[in-house]
Amino acid sequence: MQRKALISVIGGATAAVALAGLGTHLLAGTESTSSLDKYTTVAVDGHKALAANIVAGRAQSKFHPLPWVGTKVSRVSCPTGLKAVAGASITCTGRTGTGKDIDIPVTVVAATNTSVTWKFER
Repeated sequence: MQRKALISVIGGATAAVALAGLGTHLLAGTESTSSLDKYTTVAVDGHKALAANIVAGRAQSKFHPLPWVGTKVSRVSCPTGLKAVAGASITCTGRTGTGKDIDIPVTVVAATNTSVTWKFER
């Protein structure tokens, strides 16, 4: 009887760890898809682009989604909008909790006329 209880406890603990790992993986992603509409779109060099403040805000919120993932950053800003062209890139900047300035490279993965999928590096 004790053996079944031990197996149940170990199985439950294993499932909990697996679920926590999956949750971390899903929340810690650095890829984002943003719509291009009248509120989020700007023009950069004649191309549709995702506004710099949208990129900065999303990158800042996803940079440190959980206490054990990433470094907490603030004051994220981007120099320009992110062109809705696959392969386009910009480098945003932010500040860590210790006051160190960091670069946050951002790259477009895919783009359509109505959305842009992009990722950043931690």
